[in-house]
Amino acid sequence: MRGADRVCEALARMAGGTIFTLSGNQIMPVFDASIDAGLTLIHVRHEAAAVHMAEAWAQLTGEVAVALVTAGPGFANALSPLLAARQSETPLVLLSGDSPLSGDGRGAFQELDQTAMAAPVVKAAWRATSAADLDADVARAIQLAAAGRPGPVHLALPFDLLNAETDGGAAAVPVHTPLPPVDTSAIRQAVAEARRPLVLTGPALNRTRAGALLDELEQALAAPVVAMESPRGLRDPALGAVAGVLAEADLILVLAKRIDFTLGFAGPGVLAEDARVAVLDPDEAELARAAAALGDRLLSALRAEGQASARALVAAGRGAGDDRRAWRARVADATRRRAEVATAAGGRITPDAVGAAVQACLDAAGEAVLVSDGGEFGQWAQATIQAPARVINGPAGAIGGAVPQAVAARLARPGACVMALMGDGTIGFNLTEFETALRHDAPFVAVVGNDARWNAEVQIQLADYGPNRLVGCELSATRYDLAVAGLGGHGEHVTRVEDLGPALARAVASGLPACVNVEIEGLPAPNVG
Repeated sequence: MRGADRVCEALARMAGGTIFTLSGNQIMPVFDASIDAGLTLIHVRHEAAAVHMAEAWAQLTGEVAVALVTAGPGFANALSPLLAARQSETPLVLLSGDSPLSGDGRGAFQELDQTAMAAPVVKAAWRATSAADLDADVARAIQLAAAGRPGPVHLALPFDLLNAETDGGAAAVPVHTPLPPVDTSAIRQAVAEARRPLVLTGPALNRTRAGALLDELEQALAAPVVAMESPRGLRDPALGAVAGVLAEADLILVLAKRIDFTLGFAGPGVLAEDARVAVLDPDEAELARAAAALGDRLLSALRAEGQASARALVAAGRGAGDDRRAWRARVADATRRRAEVATAAGGRITPDAVGAAVQACLDAAGEAVLVSDGGEFGQWAQATIQAPARVINGPAGAIGGAVPQAVAARLARPGACVMALMGDGTIGFNLTEFETALRHDAPFVAVVGNDARWNAEVQIQLADYGPNRLVGCELSATRYDLAVAGLGGHGEHVTRVEDLGPALARAVASGLPACVNVEIEGLPAPNVG
């Protein structure tokens, strides 16, 4: 049994058997071994796309996803989406090929300290050192990705270990020990006694990944639950006027949610002066950060895993106190509030009109997934469109992942109508992954808000420097629909709002990866003040 066989057998046993990958010299032994292990390789066009796909797959299936890339430049291409996955708290494993151990220090082909490069953007990174232990290394990586605050893990696979013959059965698999349960009775009592309690959760406890659990938690605590996962934090257009109700809360339970820039660092004006805060978090560093930010407002800080804590709070049942219907309704109303939209000049299509047409399309589907990229158009999408499941660009503020994420979404939910919203800047990052979608029979509809510019940066220039200081952010009015058609997909070009609905319907009915290229007015993202 080769080391590569050990890797693939561990993946088949523990990771569901689907691997997002791009071929390369250093991982060809793994490709060969994948045949006998029965793995499904989703072969992409760029290494970054493999990690973006793994991120979407993990969020929509609940599994630890796996991306496999080659060494050197291939590995380096995967780093940016690793950072996005770390911030979105997505459990995935990046396996990278690596130069042979026997060539260390001799200038071997693609010799690079990959683990040092990955370390700042992953939970853990290491290089395998024994062919006989490769299956145990893979198992450990999968367990670590899901443990505590979920996130990415990197494992480098030296080429000579993948080719080495090993004796004996599978290596002993380390068993992760979860954090012990904590006594939450004092927190439950504080919530019960509060007049306006509010629960904040982080990306790993968002509505897509933990929706039913969050509903149960709200019922058990009689307190509204708000999941935060946007780089715009309290200005998240999908959460409306959440900042206003947060400033009214007298007790805030922060459940596996970092107290960082997305919460204004809990600084002046963010929380009520007399508000008390309880924190449950799996990371000691985050508890220390909470203590530093909150000072004497901190009621308690307990080290505990997010979903386990939520389940424990639900299991404990309703404590003393009423159901606070008026307060819960007020929070729900505030988070549903949306900004007014100005009429576009010259009758051009507005971003909210695109959102309304997409919403009608998703509402007509039996199962639906929304994928939203970043930038101004992405924020419009998140503000105006709802779906039972969604994947967004996450707290890292990453852009460009929507196309590969939509491919993975369709593979994870084969019966779903998958709509991916992105601007004309972000579609350029992974345009060729439409060919990947076609090859792997993963049709989806990409809706491109085309304003011929990087509008997020244009809005910054307008606000900070004035209309006479616009520079470097313009784009051509490109026919992305024709580019997708050239890759074998379906294309639609829309310039009138009345044509939007029929174009979307034709795109869905085509059964192909599709692009609906919509010429829009470049309006600033909505902000409910």
